[in-house]
Amino acid sequence: MITQTYIPRFPLNQFVDYFFFYEGYTPSHSVERFLPDGNVELIIDLHDTPKFIYDNETLKEIQACHHVWASGVRTEPISIDSGREAAMIVVYFKKGLAYPFFPAPMNEISDCVVDADLLWGNWFSSLRERILETNDPTSRFEILEASLLEEFGSKLIQNPCVEYAVKQIILHPDQLLFTKMSQEIGYSQKHFISMFKNAVGITPKAYLKIARFQKAINGIEQGTVNWTTISQDCGFYDQSHFINDFRLFSGFTPEQYLRRKTEILNYVPIG
Repeated sequence: MITQTYIPRFPLNQFVDYFFFYEGYTPSHSVERFLPDGNVELIIDLHDTPKFIYDNETLKEIQACHHVWASGVRTEPISIDSGREAAMIVVYFKKGLAYPFFPAPMNEISDCVVDADLLWGNWFSSLRERILETNDPTSRFEILEASLLEEFGSKLIQNPCVEYAVKQIILHPDQLLFTKMSQEIGYSQKHFISMFKNAVGITPKAYLKIARFQKAINGIEQGTVNWTTISQDCGFYDQSHFINDFRLFSGFTPEQYLRRKTEILNYVPIG
């Protein structure tokens, strides 16, 4: 498999974590479950064959994705093509900071995968055509970077309250108190929740649950398999709440996840 990563320049790098290109991935499975990670991504498919989203239970095709699409922040897993023999560029936005690029509040695309044409007209379709004019990954990244800066550069204004809240949730998912955070930010709790939801896509409480889940699976990756210890370290009320949330976000019990997981975090083979 060929992979390449590119970190865009300022000010784009304040909102975009990195661009990622991959090609020639040949997993043995054809369908995988993508778990909620608190991220928003933009996917540019360099091939014309559509990619599919599947029903989590029956694995029947329920949506086809073509050329360019956006994936909003998720509160439940999604079953997708494994990326076998695909060639894609993925824009990974910084957590909670994708909103300047989107024409609508982020809560309108949460738990959704949306064709770019429905959000931005044909702008991304035209950009994809320019990207396809070269085969060099670095040149493709530079075209993407320059185009995003030209189109969205004037809109790259941070909301420091949302940025602070997201960072605190990620850093302290086991001990965060939203009442205290609202006081620190200086807004009423109702206004804070509304502002957070519009910018991030879901409520702070829902985002906190995802952060706890992510801390749990990262603990598993580090070799921690004592479920009681993990549930306590991640801030779950008890092991029962931990198991229920784990099943909600992955579709598996922790033990089932441990048996199925691969070295690629948040992607679990299912078919």
